[in-house]
Parts: sequence; structure tokens; C-alpha cells
Amino acid sequence: MAGKKTERSKKKRVGNMKTAEELAKKQKEVSVAEFFERNRHLLGFDNKRKALLTVVKEAVDNSLDACEEARILPEVKIEIIDMGNERFRVIVEDNGPGIIKQQMPKIFAKLLYGSKFFSRKQGRGQQGIGISAALLYAQLTTGRPAKVTSKTGPNKEANYMELRINTEKNAPEILKEEVVEFKKDRGTKIELDIEATYQKGDQSVDAYVKQTAIVNPHATFIYTTPKAEQFVFARVTEELPKEPQEVKPHPYGVEHGILTKMLKATESRTLQSFLTNDFSRVGPGTAKEICDKAGLLTNMKPEELTHAHVDKLIQGIRETKIIAPSPDCLSPIGEELMEKGLRKEINAEFYAAVSRSPSVYRGIPFVVECSLAYGGEQSAEETVRLMRYANRVPLLYQQGSCATFKSIIGTNWRSYGLQQSTGSLPQGPVTIIIHLASVWPPFTSEAKEALAHYPEIIKEIKLALQEVGRKLGSYVNKKRRLFAEQKKRSFIEKYIPHVSEALAELLKLSKNDQEKIKENLKELLEKYRGKLEELGVDNPEYDEEFANIGKVEEVQDEQSD
Repeated sequence: MAGKKTERSKKKRVGNMKTAEELAKKQKEVSVAEFFERNRHLLGFDNKRKALLTVVKEAVDNSLDACEEARILPEVKIEIIDMGNERFRVIVEDNGPGIIKQQMPKIFAKLLYGSKFFSRKQGRGQQGIGISAALLYAQLTTGRPAKVTSKTGPNKEANYMELRINTEKNAPEILKEEVVEFKKDRGTKIELDIEATYQKGDQSVDAYVKQTAIVNPHATFIYTTPKAEQFVFARVTEELPKEPQEVKPHPYGVEHGILTKMLKATESRTLQSFLTNDFSRVGPGTAKEICDKAGLLTNMKPEELTHAHVDKLIQGIRETKIIAPSPDCLSPIGEELMEKGLRKEINAEFYAAVSRSPSVYRGIPFVVECSLAYGGEQSAEETVRLMRYANRVPLLYQQGSCATFKSIIGTNWRSYGLQQSTGSLPQGPVTIIIHLASVWPPFTSEAKEALAHYPEIIKEIKLALQEVGRKLGSYVNKKRRLFAEQKKRSFIEKYIPHVSEALAELLKLSKNDQEKIKENLKELLEKYRGKLEELGVDNPEYDEEFANIGKVEEVQDEQSD
């Protein structure tokens, strides 16, 4: 009897057990649209203020990419209309090549659809999520479809569609379709009604548009705020950015899994030809050297390489000196245009820009560019203003998680005349811009708000900061010297009349001679304006701060290595 009671109590505790077959019936595939429908925060829609910025950013990114690929100087109109009750209509219109009718539903209403995922060249978009995610957010918050108009040429029809996403199938649904009038010869216009809030500030749409104009000096932006204020950010150059070309991966940094996948997919018949044909910057001689250092035969068949062989091959690549990756796949802004863009939007007294040589992480080429503006409206007690970019797109959120932030706080800014507390941004009237141009920027999330902490990227950013910092230090040093000289000069000018009077009295000179002595002293002082340093009139108080800049940077570089 006791045994039966125990068995019944066990059943009570366990309940009705379910078989694996019953559990399997509940399992099903989840579409990417359904996943992001529940996890929209991953795409940058975690609050209403940020959602407004994300929608604008994704639409503008698409417009700029389309114009640049078609080699058209971009003119982008951005309009935000306040419809009340925390609802806004976002309208973005461009003068790009337009989109053919068949592609419109897939581009705007299907997640993970695009041409750039497998492309090894620089571009703003990567995954084919951005603009379709903005449509998904609009659909979730207001229930209204996206309204898209596109025209591909002067004599072509303008197609208008109202689109939704079928989240279960991750497929577009066309609610309305017709031919309409479109004033421009070509271009695309998208309207989205979303739930959002509008606020000014460093993380606002206003800040985004201004920062985008700085690093896209070839583009014109016409921006109308929800308060009906219009701002025009005119282009400062008629020259389009260099068109990036697709390239093969660079051997440095290629990981085991990627290399194994490449070996299985290659059409090359030997290991030497695989290294030569499937990688950039590897000639027959370099390929043979890699094989020798890996202890592998050059005529081995790629598909027959084992796990141990791949390990040896990676070691051989690391031990071989290979030319830096080709910059052809990248389109950096360049020092001249970095400075021009900064001058256009930031009022300052000194500007400097640096564009580094290409480097590589995980076999992916990248270029770090840095510019700064010193002086202007900012106070010396304020923290420096940091602007972060990846492929000409501003990164306005997650600053503390970004590789650029780690790099800037790890640089000794005291050497360049700025105040800095340990582990924090420096203080001073400075705006610093850091731009990463890469085939595949390593973002920390799908929202593309911060760069991952790859040691190669952090090192390059620090080197760029040090280089532009030396220019700043030289300017600040010179400015302080001139200030010190001005103090000495004013002191001397104050006593010139007294000196000339005393000399005239000692030498029994006339009033006219006394005036001549005064004029001669003034002329002599003016003759050497700005040249007191050449005459040996130094200012040790200000020299000491800058005396060891070179030594400090050498130590920092060694630590980075």
C-alpha cells in the first residue's frame, strides 16, 4: 500500500510526461522578420527618440549608396512631419538612379535582401536589413504601409507602391500599385509613418544630418525639421568619392573556419595556385614561401588538406611577409576633404587631418582617418567633442562600447596641450573625428552603433590620433609661445618712452634725437615680431610640456605592439 502511494505522489509531482515526438510538433522554423519583430531593439528601435533617428539614417544611407554607385552627385531631401500623438511622417527623397519596378517590393519589404553581403568593397549597407527594418517598425507601431515612388529615367514611368512585410514568410505584400507623376528625371522617394519622439541634442536627427554632411562633402542635404525649420547643407566639392572595386581577401587574419571553407570551394587544383588565385597580394613566390614555412607541398590538392594541414598553413601565412592589402576596395575621404567638411560645419581656429595607410584585420582591409578642429565656441573646461564614423555613417550611440572611445582615452593628450583624467576623454576646445573605412566594419550589433575592439583597429586609431595630435601640439605650443612673446613685447613697449628719455638725458641729446631713439627701438622690436625664439628668447615654462612628445609616442607604440 505504501508503495502505491509513493508512485501516485511521484506522478503528481512530475505531471503528465511528454514524449520527444510530442515536443517536436511544437518546433518550427522562425523567419528573420518574425525574429526582428520581437527583437527590434537589436536594430536600433529600443526607444522612440532613437527610432526616429534610425529610420532617417537607414533611408539616407540607401540614398547615398545608390547615388554613389550610379556616379551621381547626391542631393537628398529629408522631411519630418509631426502628425501629433507621438506620430511622425518621415519622407526621404533622392536624385539617384531609381529602382526597377520588380525589385521595389524585395528591397523595401524583405529582410536580408540585397547585393552587398558578399561584396568585398566598401559600402554603407551590409546585411540588407536597414530600410526593410524601418518599414517593419512603421508597420508595428502605426500599422500603416510604406509608400515608395521610384523613377529610373527621364522618359520612364514613375512607379508608386504601398508595401507591407508578411513577417511569417519574410515576404513583401503589395497593397497598392500605380503609375504617378514624379518631378525629377530619376530618383526614389519613401514615406514612413512611425511612432517616435523628436528632441534636439547630440543624439538627434539634427546632429545626424550635420555629422553626415561633414564626412560626405560631395553631397547636398536639404533637411526640414518637425518644427518646419529648413537647413541646407551644401556640397563643397563636385568630385565623387573614388569608386571602390571588389577585391579578394588578404591572407593575414583569415581564421581556420573561413580558410577551410575557401579550400573546399576553390577551383584551383594545387595549394600554390589556391594561394595565388584566391587571395590578394600573393604571387607565386609568396605562395611558395608560405608553403615552405608551413611544411606543405605546393602541389597538394586544396580539398585534401586536413585540419592539421590548415593549422600549419595559417602558421605559414603568419610567418611570411606579405604586402599590405590593396586600397582599391576602399573609398576613404582623404585628408583634404576631411578638413574641408570640418571647416564647412565647425567654426574653429585650427584644423588638421590624417589618413592612414591601409591595414587589415581578419583578412579584411580597412583605413583609419582622423581630423580635428581646435578653438571656436567650446570652452577649455569642456570635454572634447568626439564624432565617430564607419563608412561615412555617423555612430551616435554606445560611445563607451566603441573601439574609437577606447583608443582616444588610451592616448596621452597631455602631450598635445590638453587636460585629461585617467580613463576619460580629454578636455579642451576640440572636436575630434574618427572615421573607419572598411569592406566589413566590425559592428558590435545589427544596429551598427559601435565598433568591436579588434587590436589591429585600436592600434591604427591610436596611431592616427597621435599623428593628428602632434599637429595640434605644434599649434598649441606655437600659440603659447606667441602669447608669451606678446606679454614680453607689451612689457618692453611700455618702457620704450622711459628708456629713450633716460638715454637722451644721459647723452645730453635733443628732443628730436630722443624721438628718433624711441622710433628706432620700436622698429627693432617690430622687426623681430614672432622671431624671439630664433634669437634665443625661450620660454621654458611652456617648452617643458612638449619636450617629450616623441618619447611618449614611442613608448605608446611599443605597448600597442
